[in-house]
Amino acid sequence: QVQLLESGGGLVQPGGSLRLSCAASGFTFSTFAMGWVRQAPGRGPEWVSSINTGGNAVYYATSVKGRFTISRDNAKNTVYLQMNSLKPEDTALYYCVRDQLFRTGIPDRDDWGQGTQVIVSS
Repeated sequence: QVQLLESGGGLVQPGGSLRLSCAASGFTFSTFAMGWVRQAPGRGPEWVSSINTGGNAVYYATSVKGRFTISRDNAKNTVYLQMNSLKPEDTALYYCVRDQLFRTGIPDRDDWGQGTQVIVSS
């Protein structure tokens, strides 16, 4: 059974930082690209970032480039999203996703976790 369990969300002031983690199980983690997708209230899902199987290639959405950093630890079956210089518009439910392809884009819902909430507000 595939499981993607996100953690690390919370309430943070503008300009602050958070680090999201996603613990994966139920599949061979090192053979999948991983990524993050977010969904703000009343809006559709937005692809945020992707990382390849080896962790040596990444993609970022323009809206987060230079502020967010994706990484992975294949020994721990975990992917991370370091978020710095957070803005109110980063407020969303953040989902960990897995993808058979390393690409920019949103995989099927079956490959999403349950999400962790990030709220950026003063």
